[in-house]
Amino acid sequence: MFNIIIFGPPGAGKGTQSSKLLERYELVHLSTGDVFRSNIKGETELGLLAKSYIDKGELVPDEVTIAMVEDFLATRKDAKGFIFDGFPRTISQGEALDKILTKMGTQIDVVLALEVEENELVTRLLERGKVSGRSDDQSEDKIRNRFAEYNGKTEPLLSFYNDKNILRRINGIGNIDEIFGNLCQAVDSLNHPSK
Repeated sequence: MFNIIIFGPPGAGKGTQSSKLLERYELVHLSTGDVFRSNIKGETELGLLAKSYIDKGELVPDEVTIAMVEDFLATRKDAKGFIFDGFPRTISQGEALDKILTKMGTQIDVVLALEVEENELVTRLLERGKVSGRSDDQSEDKIRNRFAEYNGKTEPLLSFYNDKNILRRINGIGNIDEIFGNLCQAVDSLNHPSK
């Protein structure tokens, strides 16, 4: 199994780039946003709980997120690997993911960190909010609150993965294909079975 985490603040392009990486490397896409939306739409207990946090512009608590991710992975044990998009977001989630993957006999191979300046991200998210109708992308205050959450809880993951020597920083400004090329270059420099 070959596993990638795509990392970056809200609006950095994780979803767009994950779709392209998924196709190129034939991996399964795990987007916590998609998992949350599926549970919310299905009105599951975890979905309703997640919605209460998302509507306030807050991150969903670790135990809820981890339970959803573990369930998702358990139903896809035959995958060639995964692209994790939006998970982990905290060190405790990173540690939990390591334990889950160890049980599956695999690990995270590379963390791709998309880096984009905050004001550019606000502009992107407000535009996305107009198109998608997502309530969490229609208020600059909610968006800035998500950045505060991200910086406080998620940013330390850079150090966590840098210490494991699997972090690759990628400039998230430019056109989609240029950014994708830089991501592929980082992945292809590794020795992995999907090459």
